[in-house]
Amino acid sequence: MDNKKGFLRFFQWICRFNFGIFEKEEFKKFIRLGLIFVLIIGIYWTLRPLKDSIFILLVGKYQLPFAKTISVLSLLPLVMLYTKLLEKTSREKMLHILPLFYGLSILAFSVLMLFIQPTVKDLALKSSLYGIFIKCLGYLWYLFVESFGSLIVALFWAYTADTTDPTTAKRGFPLIYAFGQLGGIIFPFGIGGLPYRLGHSTDFFYMMILGILTLLIIPLFRYFLKTTPKKLLKSFHGKNVAAETQKQKMGFLEGLKLVLKHRYLIGIFAVNFIYEIIVTIFDFNFKLAAGASYSGVALSNYLSIYGSSVNIVSLSCLLLGISNITRFLGIGAALALMPLIVGAALFGFLTIDTLMFLFALMVGSKAINYALNGPALKQLYVPTTPDVKFKAQAWIETFGSRSSKQGGSAFNMLLSPLQSAFGKVVGKSYYLYISGILCFPLLGLWLILAIFLGRTFRKAIKENKVVC
Repeated sequence: MDNKKGFLRFFQWICRFNFGIFEKEEFKKFIRLGLIFVLIIGIYWTLRPLKDSIFILLVGKYQLPFAKTISVLSLLPLVMLYTKLLEKTSREKMLHILPLFYGLSILAFSVLMLFIQPTVKDLALKSSLYGIFIKCLGYLWYLFVESFGSLIVALFWAYTADTTDPTTAKRGFPLIYAFGQLGGIIFPFGIGGLPYRLGHSTDFFYMMILGILTLLIIPLFRYFLKTTPKKLLKSFHGKNVAAETQKQKMGFLEGLKLVLKHRYLIGIFAVNFIYEIIVTIFDFNFKLAAGASYSGVALSNYLSIYGSSVNIVSLSCLLLGISNITRFLGIGAALALMPLIVGAALFGFLTIDTLMFLFALMVGSKAINYALNGPALKQLYVPTTPDVKFKAQAWIETFGSRSSKQGGSAFNMLLSPLQSAFGKVVGKSYYLYISGILCFPLLGLWLILAIFLGRTFRKAIKENKVVC
């Protein structure tokens, strides 16, 4: 009993140091949300390496840029459907519907992989109709995982932002992120590496586990609703919130219209866009190097270790107090630090080309985004209307992130023709040179946008108004 009390006191001290002082019920609320986020992030970070390894196996590693392009275009009707569902049903029901759909779909994919993966190595089959089916399945799987990362995560944060006030969000959002990193540490290595460690030839077993865990989001969210006081589930109410809400009409394109209408939302979109376009260039080169060294379940295992490493570093940053930058210096300072950090990473990318360095580069770039940039960006939605939180945020999360990946992928398509024209070494050097010309000006724009967003957020909170 003494050990248990001692652990609880230590845990509370850690939370006070890193995130601030919580009220008792408020603390419980964020713990429950954190547990839900553990599942969401754990599942997503386990699906991510599986997305790439299965696609490389079924289609080929040099088709990754095309997959990112197609996934962005294909997500458009999915976001329209998601927005339409938000009009027809409540936010709480949506947090039942989406996990049910994704959980059952993952289980269906797991059964397909049980029969398909052992046959893929037969080169004769790849030129047949069955081979075409396999490639189509690879693209479908890629789109499916991309949509999970866009819609489930966006819905969770839309709900969280809509039930949290700005002051509490400074403490609570980094705490939720810290919990999420635990899922990102345990799940990818603990589950993602199972087929490799057990000597399996397919990913069926680990996909089946992911499907079941996705379905578990539903009872966990029901428990959250049952145990959390209603007073802690109220939205931010600025003085002009009623007028802003009245202006916004329903419609499946309303989220896009809201983004295009407000500079604040365009700024959030652009920050997402610039970060992802640069990291997509990093990521492509990392996946090429990894695909050259590993294949099949061995590649899944290596990418799972990468996923766990990202979340270990991210959680370490949070436990060392990186969220205090936001608490004491403000949202603007946290947002402005990111382009400076990514700029240093870009310089390293242009000068060092080994798998070990690319691994470290990707881990660092992703981890600092999740520990510092992510919580800051989510807080930007607190002084906005429900339509912005649920509809506009879905468009930003999907197309701010995915369209930038498509842009980065379109740029990555230059590598192959450059190497064909000038040779592997010279072609790669031209590719890196153009990367620098493209990315450094984008980092300058990112810094300007970060300052603008920080000032606008601070003014809205000070005047107790919604931004849009």
